[in-house]
Amino acid sequence: MVASVPHPVHIRVPAFGQADLSNCEREQIHLAGSIQPHGALLVVREADLVVVQASVNAASFIGLDGEIQGRTLAQLGGTLAERIVPHLVEPLQTLPIAVRCNVGPSRLIVDGLLHRPPQGGLVIELERAGPLVDLSMLIDTPLQRILGAFSLRSLCDEVASIFRDITGYDRVMVYRFDEAGHGEVFSENREPHLEAFLGNRYPATDIPHIARRLYERNRLRVLVDVAYAPVPLAPALSPISGDPLDMSLCALRSISPIHIQYLKNMGVGATLVVSLMVGGRLWGLIACHHYVPRFVHFETRALCEFLAEAVGTRIAALESFARGHADLSVRRLEQRLIEAISRDGDWRGALFDGSSSLLQPLNASGAALLFEGQILTVGEVPGTQQLRDIGAWLDARQIAPVFATASFGIDEPNFADIASVASGLLATPVSTSSGEYLIWFRPEQVRTVTWGGDPLKAVVIGNDPADLSPRRSFAQWHQLVERTSEAWTEADRSSARLIGETVTDVILQFRSVRMLIAQDQLDLIRRQIRMSDQPVVIADATGRLLLTNESFERLLAPGEPLPLWLDDLPLLCAEQDEMRRRLRDLLRSKAIWRGEVSLGVGGAAGRPFLVRADPVFTSPGRVLGFVLMFTDLTGQKTAEAARRKFQEHIIERVGYTMGRLDPKAAAMFQTLLAAVVENAQLAALEITDGVDMARTAEMLESVRASVTRTSGVLEHLLWHVTRAAEEE
Repeated sequence: MVASVPHPVHIRVPAFGQADLSNCEREQIHLAGSIQPHGALLVVREADLVVVQASVNAASFIGLDGEIQGRTLAQLGGTLAERIVPHLVEPLQTLPIAVRCNVGPSRLIVDGLLHRPPQGGLVIELERAGPLVDLSMLIDTPLQRILGAFSLRSLCDEVASIFRDITGYDRVMVYRFDEAGHGEVFSENREPHLEAFLGNRYPATDIPHIARRLYERNRLRVLVDVAYAPVPLAPALSPISGDPLDMSLCALRSISPIHIQYLKNMGVGATLVVSLMVGGRLWGLIACHHYVPRFVHFETRALCEFLAEAVGTRIAALESFARGHADLSVRRLEQRLIEAISRDGDWRGALFDGSSSLLQPLNASGAALLFEGQILTVGEVPGTQQLRDIGAWLDARQIAPVFATASFGIDEPNFADIASVASGLLATPVSTSSGEYLIWFRPEQVRTVTWGGDPLKAVVIGNDPADLSPRRSFAQWHQLVERTSEAWTEADRSSARLIGETVTDVILQFRSVRMLIAQDQLDLIRRQIRMSDQPVVIADATGRLLLTNESFERLLAPGEPLPLWLDDLPLLCAEQDEMRRRLRDLLRSKAIWRGEVSLGVGGAAGRPFLVRADPVFTSPGRVLGFVLMFTDLTGQKTAEAARRKFQEHIIERVGYTMGRLDPKAAAMFQTLLAAVVENAQLAALEITDGVDMARTAEMLESVRASVTRTSGVLEHLLWHVTRAAEEE
């Protein structure tokens, strides 16, 4: 019998304007095929600057008779062609630029926004120009207010106020996304008579994924009038590619009819939305609402985009500072643990000497250590058997480096009865042995979440099954949330990881000491040490090596004999003389040694390691031996190199841009960008000091990209204003 092959499932991708609430996630909103009527759009062939596609209102907008397709830019009249030609050497694929020019028989003064779509050609969007602005007056004060905010709340409040002052919209909201994609109105500035939206939450379904991706690519979107009649492009398909024009970067692009209906249901007449990007992800939005039609000129929009980039960098700096502060608390805890080993021979007392040491860095209500079959606790925690059950449950999931949930009893119904003390659980392993964890708990937080409308009724269905409409009621809808705790943040996870790594190191050292003083446990502890990912060498009082673990042995070349004495270790180092001197001083003076070495077979340069060499005393003056632990510094060095490269790029970028501008514009550029660069450098410093090493390059790249984009926006804006002055 021949097995039947299932037919592939074909998922319909609706064209722009053809989606309904059942498939709007896939609507091709970037292929709108039409524009808003307050401007005109041209697509030209770059080889000869001939218009091949245009909005049907283009000729009347410019003031020409007849068809506009087939004419060159020069034949349109005015200075459009000569203003555009110098920019054809620019990339123009990610950041549109604007030129001030005049066009048509009446020499209409317009702003021309230029970019290249993926299919080729050049898109030119024309808007009536506004009055020239004094950038130094408009940028400096708002920028200083943004960079002077020292908490996320104060920053977002400042942003809402600044953007309302700049744009004149009736309501400005700073909208923040959570990990599930739901949004919250985090800050708000509005006309006094308007209903407050502050604190309202909106479900992730209100903003489809395809729209979120477009927010990441095109950082500013404006809708002048929700009641506008779309102006189509002619021809409908691009003559250059034969496909619909990709309008992802078009400022005039039509808005999805579903979103238009959503705004109408809210009573909104016009919007301006700016993306807030932090660490390469869409952190939130600055959403400006007006209740009658409203148009803002290019200069204002560019200013908003510039300031939004500065806000994103400032958020990154504040979040990194919070992680750095948590890291400082962890380092203090590490120092107490090390001192406790030296003083008392045990570290657990220092870990549980008070609630603040272990609980405060994570804002937890309780914590437990599961270690070698014993359980130590502080604060409010589940019972002993329940803690053992949690340890077994974690073993089955092989968590690394951390596991976190704010709804433990919901996720695992078997633990629902401990929700009052353990709705939130964050755990990290402290060794490679099963059942050994450090676990933090948060209690159930019964709370009321305020949604901007019932999140379970995001659509309205009419008499006709096809009559689907976005939510019509935005009245506050209150949801009682039970069996959940306050959510764990990235900073909490980072702190848990650092504390776990510290305790793991301390446990490894503690077990190394016990191996020297407890021969009956030698085999067990030997296995534990050999299984560690951290290289360890243990020697007796004469310097003869008793143990090298597998992690250390992997540093040797294949076939390389194992070292037998401490004096053999320098042969593995690039700095042999210094290493030999340090080890002999360790044997002679019995003094603790902390140093950095480069391990490479045969003395060749290799990977950098931090050496922690400790003598083990049984009584004053009597040494049992020595423990040497090696911590790979490759990630740290890479992070330092990334930071140096980041600094060099920033300096190079500023110098490059300064060289392209005339002296007056260059001086203004340097003045306005100085504060942004300083904040970006602070963000880079906090990132490389506090972020997981694996994410350092990614985070630095996001800050570098933000500064590059900010520099580009400012450069284009200065160029635009300088050239615009020549038109006046």
